[in-house]
Amino acid sequence: MTEHIQPSTRPQTKEVSRPNWSAVFSVAFCVACLITVEFLPVSLLTLSCLLVSFAESFTLLLLGRACLGLGLGGFWAMSASLTMRLVPARTVPKALSVIFGAVSIALVIAAPLGSFLGGIIGWRNVFNAAAVMGVLCIIWVWKALPSLPGEAAHHKQNMFSLLKRPGVLAGMTAIFMAFAGQFAFFTYIRPVYMTMAGFDVDGLTLVLLSFGIASFVGTSLSSQFLKRSLKVALAGAPLVLAVSATVLVLWGSDKWVASAIAVIWGFAFALVPVGWSTWITRSLADQAEKAGSIQVAVIQLANTCGAAVGGVALDHLGLTSPLVISGTLMLLTALLVAGKVKAK
Repeated sequence: MTEHIQPSTRPQTKEVSRPNWSAVFSVAFCVACLITVEFLPVSLLTLSCLLVSFAESFTLLLLGRACLGLGLGGFWAMSASLTMRLVPARTVPKALSVIFGAVSIALVIAAPLGSFLGGIIGWRNVFNAAAVMGVLCIIWVWKALPSLPGEAAHHKQNMFSLLKRPGVLAGMTAIFMAFAGQFAFFTYIRPVYMTMAGFDVDGLTLVLLSFGIASFVGTSLSSQFLKRSLKVALAGAPLVLAVSATVLVLWGSDKWVASAIAVIWGFAFALVPVGWSTWITRSLADQAEKAGSIQVAVIQLANTCGAAVGGVALDHLGLTSPLVISGTLMLLTALLVAGKVKAK
């Protein structure tokens, strides 16, 4: 009698009939602010920015960064379950694409905007401005979000017992491999592109800008792919990335090929976070908050492991080794999703 809840069971809350887009955009704005601060040249959001702004020691600066990490992790863990309670089920992929689209925008503008403003007003004032953004987040969320009481009955189940459900462990493993594959390569895109393809700093900047724009477009269109088939999207995106890594290994010395792969990579990987968050809202709807927490922990571990393995490979096995590792992990992800993951 330990497991009577089916994976498709919906939480016992009032069905949402009309989407609350103001609340969705408030969440998207908060996410964009969190990502922007994360990617500032130095960097709970408002407290983090103030601590960094007034830091007189490296310890206080690290404390500010730790506050940002707590805020970022907590916000991501709640994003899927929160979205489910703001819009009707049929609109969840579209709402998630709005939230992750804000991430894509922040990734494109955060570092250059922070550097530009830092040269004009100083880095401490940049963080003061980010703290103001945090206050705006609080006000907008406070006004836009409806009252969303927790479901006490669903807190009795152990978080990790979710992994015993059919297909869930395979899904979390696929998430790990997809994000590890992403960071095994993308962390080292600068040395790979500058050495292998011969890009200078300005050329690489344009490549990264193209990647960011493609990522935003991919995120914006992701709901259309997910409506057709979630499983095809979850398996197809890493398969495209595996092929892209192979092409880059074989013909990456050509600047046009390398540039095209960056655009394809940005577009295809944009489907991954939206797709897996949608998978949680459909397959683990009754435990979306706990599933979201596991997902965020898995992604952070994958980012760390992927970057570490990619770095060791780059140092000891050569320039293309991060690409080989990334492509292999992406291919394994596609095969695992196709064979073991249950997606509706």
